[in-house]
Amino acid sequence: MLEARAQARGVRVTPMKARRVVDLIRGKQAPEALATLQFAPQSASEPVYKVLASAIANARQKAERESVPFDERALVVTTAYVDEGPTMKRFQPRAQGRAFRINKRTSHITVQVSQLETNGGVR
Repeated sequence: MLEARAQARGVRVTPMKARRVVDLIRGKQAPEALATLQFAPQSASEPVYKVLASAIANARQKAERESVPFDERALVVTTAYVDEGPTMKRFQPRAQGRAFRINKRTSHITVQVSQLETNGGVR
């Protein structure tokens, strides 16, 4: 069973918004997940698309290194999750000398793909 993963750390998108996009692709086949992300209207879909494409490329490299037959259509997104990264704290001036804190959140996006083994066409 071929497994590969990719991770993007410190992506400038809030984890809550990225999780909405990651939930769309979890459990789907890799080409279908790429198509879903390509046409998703959310801004977080672009970094998630890049991480998924990187995971597919990692699987291809791993298959070549181990001399295993590789079929991109057989890849399935097994795990995909978003963790919270470091938060940048910024201050915005407000009325009467006060300051208002703005949290600029970041995310760590992780996607793992696996190639499920087929049993000679028997389902």
